[in-house]
Amino acid sequence: MTEFSDLRALFINCTLKRLPAASHTDALMDVARAIMKKQGVSVDTVRLIDYEVATGVYPDMREHGWDKDAWPDIWNKVRHADILVVGTPIWLGAESSICRKLIERLYAMSGEQNEKGQFIFYGKTAGTIVTGNEDGIKHVGMSVLYSLQHIGYAIPPQADAGWIGEAGPGKSYADEGSGGPENEFTQRNTTFMTWNLMHLARILKQSGGFPAEGNSKKDWDCGNNYGHPNPEYR
Repeated sequence: MTEFSDLRALFINCTLKRLPAASHTDALMDVARAIMKKQGVSVDTVRLIDYEVATGVYPDMREHGWDKDAWPDIWNKVRHADILVVGTPIWLGAESSICRKLIERLYAMSGEQNEKGQFIFYGKTAGTIVTGNEDGIKHVGMSVLYSLQHIGYAIPPQADAGWIGEAGPGKSYADEGSGGPENEFTQRNTTFMTWNLMHLARILKQSGGFPAEGNSKKDWDCGNNYGHPNPEYR
């Protein structure tokens, strides 16, 4: 059996509902959390709307006119996590506004560097869980996973999972009789996503992260162009 007990996972739920209100997104995230915990992964969860996270694309918006910004404390959890799972409901066919705020704040940190001089999210892996009662799981998955890989996260196979009920004001995932918790396709995809996240995180951690050859901003700034052709000689 693969050993996962040294891995840390952070689940960020981008529901629009504050605690203690029940979240359907959180209910599906519970499936992934339970699998990880059973394998010894250290799991933490943040419901972003419960924190006063400022809007913006800087690491600490208190330095840019905001009186409060909870992001620096949340960032401390993000940067120590080997695995990030972003959960979001679907609204009007897209991820929630809170999810976009999260992505913007993650983007604000993407210029930071790790000890190899790579961008800070190199060596970490990410996936997404989506719920709603309108079509849009794949659309939201495309948007969220593209954003996460663009800033440096490694995305494993089958890195998105979700559940949607019938179109219109139907039952949501955790509603009694919705069929979501019994839906084999949703449960299989959530399970596969969870294991693939753990496997890729294990590979990356065991190998010391993503290789730094050809992608270190520190080296590039020092003049190493990694074999990039000089346009003067074309």
